Amino acid sequence: MDRTLVLNTQLAIARGHRIEVSERIVEGGEPAILSIVDLDTGIRYRRAEEPRGEIVRWMGRVLECTVVLGGTGAHTELAVAPEASGGTGARTALREADAAAEAAKAEADRWGGTDKAPEEPAERIW
Repeated sequence: MDRTLVLNTQLAIARGHRIEVSERIVEGGEPAILSIVDLDTGIRYRRAEEPRGEIVRWMGRVLECTVVLGGTGAHTELAVAPEASGGTGARTALREADAAAEAAKAEADRWGGTDKAPEEPAERIW
């Protein structure tokens, strides 16, 4: 699925160029873009402040680039087709795998599980 990145800066990346995007994961919100590297030209665009927290990197190909000029509303919109090996997809897969493991543990507990010690057989009197 294509992603649209909106940046509060003016940068032009040609259609078809491969880019690497670094994002900081923000709890309960949209990821914050820290840097974009144009892999075809080698130009790196990054924020002035140092990155902190958990960082996810993914690559994609630019489908469309729109630069809005002038005034306080100057910004860039990039439409990007992420590559299949993106960090965001891996993060989602890991979250889903954790949820599946938790569900399997809950089902095992419901059915008795294997971590309980077996009961001692009752003593028989003949």
